[in-house]
Amino acid sequence: MAGAMLSETPNADDHQFMARALRVAERGKYWARPNPHVGCVLVRDSIVVGEGFTQPAGGDHAEVVALKAAGDAARGSTAYVTLEPCAHIGRTPPCCNALITAGVSSVVVGLRDPNPKVDGGGIRHLQAAGVEVREGLMADQVELQLPGFLQRQRCGRPRLRIKLAMSLDGRTAMASGESQWITGPQARLDVQKLRAESCAILTGVGTVLTDDCALTVRDGAFGDELLPAPQRRALRVVADTQLRTPAHAAVLQGDQPSLLLHGSDADSAHLPEAVARMVLSSGEGGIAPVEIMAVLAARECNEILLESGPALAGAFMRSGMADELIVYLAPVLLGSRARPLLDLPLDQMAEALRLRLVDRRQIGDDHRFVFAPRSPA
Repeated sequence: MAGAMLSETPNADDHQFMARALRVAERGKYWARPNPHVGCVLVRDSIVVGEGFTQPAGGDHAEVVALKAAGDAARGSTAYVTLEPCAHIGRTPPCCNALITAGVSSVVVGLRDPNPKVDGGGIRHLQAAGVEVREGLMADQVELQLPGFLQRQRCGRPRLRIKLAMSLDGRTAMASGESQWITGPQARLDVQKLRAESCAILTGVGTVLTDDCALTVRDGAFGDELLPAPQRRALRVVADTQLRTPAHAAVLQGDQPSLLLHGSDADSAHLPEAVARMVLSSGEGGIAPVEIMAVLAARECNEILLESGPALAGAFMRSGMADELIVYLAPVLLGSRARPLLDLPLDQMAEALRLRLVDRRQIGDDHRFVFAPRSPA
């Protein structure tokens, strides 16, 4: 049977090796998508004989990387894996088969994989082959490490984070649209990390027209922490009901993929055929957030970063689909004629959107606040 709980009380060594697997998994954080970044540590006689993390899509999963590193020493070892080994054929063969063939004697799983193609299947397959399986060690930490992947598998919706920068008086740009730069260089570097963690970066056409944003991760932003640019290919998505995005817009340039979401009556004559676009239904408020999220879920996007003006950000807040609001607060005043943080036409206190503070820290001269809705959809 597949055990939903650990079959015995884990000892200090168990926690030590699973904690190591979690740290190893972090090394694949920026390049595993759309797969979850998983870590695996192989231990025999209390000695680590191999470890690995998920490679870019189509490459080896964490278990296979660890087995290759261990070689013959994998036989009789215990595998500490942050997420349940897969039991189906995707871009690569099943990981549970590789563990069985290598002669691993036991497997400690951090969290069961909610993917319907797995969801206990890997555990059952290992147990049927005589491999002892224990499940649930440091599961809470795995939940924190893979929020977007787990949410998409469980709810069918990616995790959406809204990033905004504002002045001390709650403004995001001058009345003309001028906004560069409200925050300092350290805060802008922090945003590069948010982009690197994302499967898709979403904006609205207004931001494209005003800022000509490229929505890329700067080369060399993290030294050796990230792979070269070709591995950081987050999908750039523009909600553009009437297809006003110019053909020369920075968001359409380079080899990083882009997608324009527009209404059925939009004129695309000015755009090259190679520009990817998709027709979605639209109303007075533009394209519905629920439709945008459905498109991105179908493209196996786990983490979405929204960088936009107040209209699109406000629409997503009103839709109930925002999982986090990340606000960079700069020690500057832009004045009463400047643009507001969000377009939220609320009239009564009963309509107010209540938030819960998740994190706050100083970054350079600015402060970063992370909020979560008190009543998420």
